[in-house]
Amino acid sequence: MNEHQLKILIVGDAEVGKSSFVRRYVSGHFSPTYKMTMGVDFSVKVLHWSDTEKVRLQLWDIAGQERFISMNRIYYKGASGCVVMFDVTRSSSFLSCHHWKQDLDSKIMLPNGDQIPCILLANKCDLPQRVVSADSIKRFSRDNGFLACMETSVKDNKNIGEAMRRLVQEILSVCSGHEPLRTKGDVDLQRLSEDGSRGGICC
Repeated sequence: MNEHQLKILIVGDAEVGKSSFVRRYVSGHFSPTYKMTMGVDFSVKVLHWSDTEKVRLQLWDIAGQERFISMNRIYYKGASGCVVMFDVTRSSSFLSCHHWKQDLDSKIMLPNGDQIPCILLANKCDLPQRVVSADSIKRFSRDNGFLACMETSVKDNKNIGEAMRRLVQEILSVCSGHEPLRTKGDVDLQRLSEDGSRGGICC
């Protein structure tokens, strides 16, 4: 069986639901309480993509606090795709998505120089206090090069699996052989990995 190894970044402001999203996707569980991510957390999920393909996802849940931003170049290295998440009840977290996308595009790219595939997730859509309109989200996604945008609810398990399936599908479609991803400004492309498996590859 052919196995693809993909490193996926999960970024966005603090408290938008990134850690809860990863936990729901990996284990199927939801908890209303969580411990704030300090730096980066790692999770792994294996997908049986087809009869002949298996996808091993390394999910890097990156802290949204300002004091950790300087480490992002290290965390981004070797990534083949990204989830950019915000909270529909906090307009500031939506505005910050522009910064997160710019930061990604300035620090990492595909071997051909293109942006890595990114999906924009509008989380907590189950809450009635939303302040960001669907039209604003779609316009922002289109204008900033996201492959798609989706409204999600980790609590209700809405669009969690579908969002990741869409992202993985896009990554696999744009991958070119096993050429390592390039991190802008870096010469050494050896990727950090929590389990020591081969890294720096797109698929």
